[in-house]
Amino acid sequence: MSLTEPAAPGSGTIIPVTLCGGSGTRLWPLSRKALPKQFVPLIQGKSLLQLTLERAALLNRSQLIVAAEDHRFLVQECANAAQVHSTILLEPAARNTAAAMAAAALNVPPDTLLLFLPADHHIPDTAAFATTVRSGVPAAQAGSIVTFGVQPSFPSTAYGYIQQGVALAGQGAAHAVQRFVEKPNTTRAQELLLAGGHFWNAGIFLIQASTLLAALKAHAPDILAACQAAVAAQTADGDFRRLGQEAFAACRSESIDYAVLEKADNAAVLPFAAAWSDVGSWNAVADLSPPDAQGNRVDGQGHLVEATNTFIHAPHRPVVALGTSNLLIIDTVDAVLVADAAHAEQVKTVVAQLEAAGVPQAQHHRHVARPWGSYDSVDHGRRFQVKRIVVKPGATLSLQMHHHRAEHWVVVSGTAEVTNGDKVMLLSENQSTYIPLGQVHRLRNPGKVPLEIIEVQSGSYLGEDDIVRLEDTYGRANG
Repeated sequence: MSLTEPAAPGSGTIIPVTLCGGSGTRLWPLSRKALPKQFVPLIQGKSLLQLTLERAALLNRSQLIVAAEDHRFLVQECANAAQVHSTILLEPAARNTAAAMAAAALNVPPDTLLLFLPADHHIPDTAAFATTVRSGVPAAQAGSIVTFGVQPSFPSTAYGYIQQGVALAGQGAAHAVQRFVEKPNTTRAQELLLAGGHFWNAGIFLIQASTLLAALKAHAPDILAACQAAVAAQTADGDFRRLGQEAFAACRSESIDYAVLEKADNAAVLPFAAAWSDVGSWNAVADLSPPDAQGNRVDGQGHLVEATNTFIHAPHRPVVALGTSNLLIIDTVDAVLVADAAHAEQVKTVVAQLEAAGVPQAQHHRHVARPWGSYDSVDHGRRFQVKRIVVKPGATLSLQMHHHRAEHWVVVSGTAEVTNGDKVMLLSENQSTYIPLGQVHRLRNPGKVPLEIIEVQSGSYLGEDDIVRLEDTYGRANG
C-alpha cells in the first residue's frame, strides 16, 4: 500500500510518522546543530533514527518522516539503512510538533491511522512496543487521540506526566486522560509516583488523520490553515516532498501538547510497561551501558583507575580517569566535555554560551556528512586546509569552481574520475592532480568501493561558501 492509497475500512493499517526535528544540544559535543543526536551512532553502531525506523517497520515498512531540509540526506541514509520505504516531508523551518503532525496528516487519506514517533527515543523491546501500539487501534478508530504513557520507574523531574482517568467502553484497554501534568519538581514527582495512575508522557501518539485535523481545526485553526497552504504549495523530488516555504514559515510554532492535547476532550492513554528512554542527557546515555562494581560505565577506549560512578565516552583514543567520582567525560576529535553528573541537564546552557562566543564546535563537527559521502578537516592554518574526502561508490560531487582557492587532490584508495577544466581523467592510488584557482572541476567515484582522497587547499579564503556550483546531482545551491 502506498502512502496515498486509502486503507481498507477497519483494516487497522498503521502508517508510522517519525518526527525528526530537534537539535539535541544536551548531548554536546557528540550531538550538534549540524548533526543532531538522532543521527549519531549511539547504540551498537546505529543511530537512534535508524533504530526508530526499524522498530516502526514491525508495523509497516511504508513510512513517513518529517525532517528539516538541511538534514534530508542524513534522513535518507538512515531510511536506506533501516530498509524502509520512506516518503520524507521537508520542513523549510522548524515549527514544532503541531505543524509537523498537521503536515503529515494532510499528506494521507483522512481515514489513515498515523503513529507519530520522536526520532530520538530508545525502546529495546521492539516486540512489546509493536504489541502495545496495536492495542491502541480500537481507540484510535473510535476517534480518540491515543497517547502511550510509560510506566514510571522513578520520580523523574525531566518528563511531563499523564494521569489516567476512567476506562473507555469499546476502546480496548484505553483510558481517558484525566489531565496532563507539567514537569514536576522532585517532591511533586514523588507524590505522583506514590499516587499511581500516572505515566511519563513519551510523546508517542496513534491517531486517525481526520481526528487530528478536526482537533487542530477546533483548537489551533491558524496552524491548520498555514499547513494546508504549505501542503498545497509542496513540490515532489524523488522521495522528498518540500512543503511550501512561505506558508510553512508563517506558521505558529507550538507543540501538539499545548496546541491540542491539553484542550481536547478525546485524549486517551495506554500504558507501556517496557524499558524506554528519550536519551535526553548524558546520564541517560550512560544508563544504556551496564555498570561495573564501582558504578563506572565505559563506551569505547575509556580506562578507569580508582574511580566511582564515572562514565567515559571515548570512541577515538584512550581516555583515562584517575580517582574521579560522579563525572561524565565525553571525548570527540575536536571537543571534550567534563561534567559533574548532577549538572548533565545544564549542557544545553553551555552550548548556548559557546554559540554566543562564536565557537564553531558549538554547532559543527570536524567530520561533515554530504549526500555523496563525507569529509574530515584534518588540519588548517593561515592560507591552507587539509581534508580527507570519502566518496561513495557511484557518487558524484558537483561541477564547481572557487574564486579564492586552489586545490591538490591525492588519491589514497579507490579510483577517481576527475574533471579538471576541459580534461577528464582517471586517477588511481598514489596519483594526483592540481586544480588552479578559478578552474572548473568535478570528482566522481566510478568504482565499486569507496574512494578516498586527500585534498590540500591553499588560498586567501577557504570557507565552504566559496563554492560556485554549476551542476549538482543533489539539487543544492551554492555554499
